[in-house]
Amino acid sequence: MNESTRRPISILVIEDDPGDLGLIRTNVRLAGLRSMGQEDPVIWASTLADGIAAATVSKPDVVLLDLSLPDSSGIATVEAMRASAPAVPIIVLTGQDDHQLAEAALHAGAQDYLGKGQLFQQDALGRAIRHALVRQKLESRLRLFDAALNAVASGILITDVAAAIIWANPAFTEITGFTMSEVVGRNPGAMLNSGKQDRRFYEGMWQTILAGRVWTGELVNRRKNGSHFDAALTISPVTGSDGNIHHFVAVMQDISARKATDERVQHLAHHDQLTDLPNRMLLSDRLFQSLAQVRREQATLAVMFLDLDDFKPVNDTLGHDVGDLLLKEVALRLRGCVPRNSDTVARLGGDEFVVLLAQIDQAADAAVVARKILAALMRPFVIGPHRIAISTSIGIAVYPQHGDEVSGLLKNADTAMYHAKKAGRGCYRFFRELAETTRA
Repeated sequence: MNESTRRPISILVIEDDPGDLGLIRTNVRLAGLRSMGQEDPVIWASTLADGIAAATVSKPDVVLLDLSLPDSSGIATVEAMRASAPAVPIIVLTGQDDHQLAEAALHAGAQDYLGKGQLFQQDALGRAIRHALVRQKLESRLRLFDAALNAVASGILITDVAAAIIWANPAFTEITGFTMSEVVGRNPGAMLNSGKQDRRFYEGMWQTILAGRVWTGELVNRRKNGSHFDAALTISPVTGSDGNIHHFVAVMQDISARKATDERVQHLAHHDQLTDLPNRMLLSDRLFQSLAQVRREQATLAVMFLDLDDFKPVNDTLGHDVGDLLLKEVALRLRGCVPRNSDTVARLGGDEFVVLLAQIDQAADAAVVARKILAALMRPFVIGPHRIAISTSIGIAVYPQHGDEVSGLLKNADTAMYHAKKAGRGCYRFFRELAETTRA
């Protein structure tokens, strides 16, 4: 006998026939549901109204319910009892051998159906009560699991082995925009496919889960309205008692906000906050990559170091707010002079900028860009009511003539810029010219 029947239980019998009540009491004792010394577990009510009242007060473990009572009869009796005691298993007792009535009683919420003529047949009543109690516990757990799955913020869906959806929780429909009726029977991969993952991506996923392993990854999915979202997805295969995979359970989270935050943090870490140009860290990374490429291809690149002329008086006379706006305008003009995506315009800080020409045919190409920059920055800037005229001095170092390492190229471009300053500002100089001048 299991734990649930060793402890005292409470049985509410709603039966208007005292003879049948005595029969039930005898069967309860014979079934071992009442041990020696224990109080009688049976609580009797002869009408449905009294039974409902007794259930409210005594909170029984199980209800034995006659379908023919002075104040109620038929399926309405089951429905009324279920409504008043929804968590208590109900076993219907009737003198009628009616299978249709039995099925209707089960649909109305009864746990079991037992003819009164079966009471003495091989402990029929004891088995019915025990099974009802076990089923009630299982159903209670299932309701708990169902409530938990429906309340969780992650999208959860269950598919059969052919990937047809058989269930999805409200979070899944909220994330994707598809209603439950729209997703049942459909393949989630086809339904949510954004086109951002190739065939090999999905082949790898299926290889993993069909081998009985859990697959975890990130992908871009498509909502019902066509918009895309980043998703973290875990798919777990569910095997049956035969060891074969029968279902898949997928747990999905919309991580778009987190991804956007991560990207924003990464952007801020690698870009100047004032001008949104790449900062020294990103410039260095791109310069390393560009150097590696031109070494492989035996090509050429150029590093241009820029320092604005007469920028300090702007800050001193017009204030730092105007100076900041001027730097933003300078950044916009520099971008316009260096339109290739492979090139980089960076701000090192203050009024110092660097232009990386990732690949050029010859040093003269850098001179062409330098002249465009000089012309662009010599045009007056209008900042509010102020008309501001500035210029810039540019130093140029070319790989491989003027250095073959990141630090060396930047240093030599900086040196060439100071040579341009000494030459009168508003001009450019190559590091080579400085070396030849020094030798002369």
